Amino acid sequence: MAEAAYIAVDWGTTSFRLWLMDGDHRVLAERRSGEGMTTAAETGFSQVLETHLAAVSAGADLPVIICGMAGARQGWVEAGYVDAPAPLAAVLDGAVRVPGETRDIRILPGIAQRAETAPDVMRGEETQLLGALGPSSTGKALVCMPGTHSKWVNVEDSRVTSFASFMTGEVFDVITKHSILKHAVAGAEAFDASHPAFQAAVVKAAAEPALLTSLIFTARSGQLLHGLDATGAAARLSGTLIGAEIAGGIHAAGRRPDLVRLVASGRLQGLYEGALAALGLAFETIDADLAVRQGLAAAAQSLFLSHARIPA
Repeated sequence: MAEAAYIAVDWGTTSFRLWLMDGDHRVLAERRSGEGMTTAAETGFSQVLETHLAAVSAGADLPVIICGMAGARQGWVEAGYVDAPAPLAAVLDGAVRVPGETRDIRILPGIAQRAETAPDVMRGEETQLLGALGPSSTGKALVCMPGTHSKWVNVEDSRVTSFASFMTGEVFDVITKHSILKHAVAGAEAFDASHPAFQAAVVKAAAEPALLTSLIFTARSGQLLHGLDATGAAARLSGTLIGAEIAGGIHAAGRRPDLVRLVASGRLQGLYEGALAALGLAFETIDADLAVRQGLAAAAQSLFLSHARIPA
């Protein structure tokens, strides 16, 4: 077995992912749990981390590079923000060392957009961007990063020039659990982007995003008046929110892109690929898990392994 060189950690609000990496940035072991920032803030960040390090037999001298909500104000140590517009590589220079720990533990900063008319922040996505595009990419890119709070990011010559957040995932969760529409989607089965109700809703919402809250209500009225079933209602709601998000992301970017770089994985990957295709938008998908590992690898090389090599 190759010798371990460092630990990479993606620490979100509700999730924790850890990879034991060798000097060539290959995964030797992996740990995943629901011990995100919310849980770790109660049980102790150091305790959570050390438990997972012990589980992969990580040596006491191995350094750790972390991205995500562990660097938030409510996290382990506040890592602050790099101000946009900013080179992607600037997040490497802003890494903060966790004090009082025997091993070298660094947390990467997020990126802040401080424009008074469009304030915004990202934390964790900057590392995915670094991994997906690299620190020296050229040309313009519009990057879509789906999630609880989706990001649409303008990148030009490896500089984040602007971005916009959309609460698509969280709004879907709140509506289906805490609004009148919870009755419309009760008992809904799993669906994918091929569902006709999803496809139609994406196109309708992208064409008329100003009608968003009206279109959302049709998940209920369509059920009452047109026999829409629970799965169809859930698919319509999902398509409506994603379609409006795509329209908003393109509007915020100020241009219809030739190509959307989609950084996603799992079920969201399929839904967004289907939505972009329904709208006639060309896209290229980059696996989100791979992107964050590659971003953490770039940080590890810069901070810990100056002589290491990152595979292409």
